[in-house]
Amino acid sequence: MNISNATMAGYAFLKDMYSDSYFPKDLVKKGERILVDLCLEIEASTPSNLSELYALTHAATDGFNDLQAAFEEHGSEIETAAREAIAEDFQNIAKAYGFVDADGEALIATRDW
Repeated sequence: MNISNATMAGYAFLKDMYSDSYFPKDLVKKGERILVDLCLEIEASTPSNLSELYALTHAATDGFNDLQAAFEEHGSEIETAAREAIAEDFQNIAKAYGFVDADGEALIATRDW
């Protein structure tokens, strides 16, 4: 299934992580898949308020939480640059789907990285 939102369909997810050799590309790809799946879930469920959106973004954030150990096993981690890249993408997703007032920290409130 493809993203139908015009802004997100051509969006370069986690571009700063892809351009940094510190982050294993296969794990960044898994992170990208989490974000693509988030977009698809937003399109499928069409959240009508921030609470509904946050429920979706928290589930996606939990997916990144699950990746943390894999990053560590490969001598990497979800650190400052990764946190910023991930958080920026969550914010851009929220905006693209009309949630311009979404709080960046609230979007990823369940993170443990």
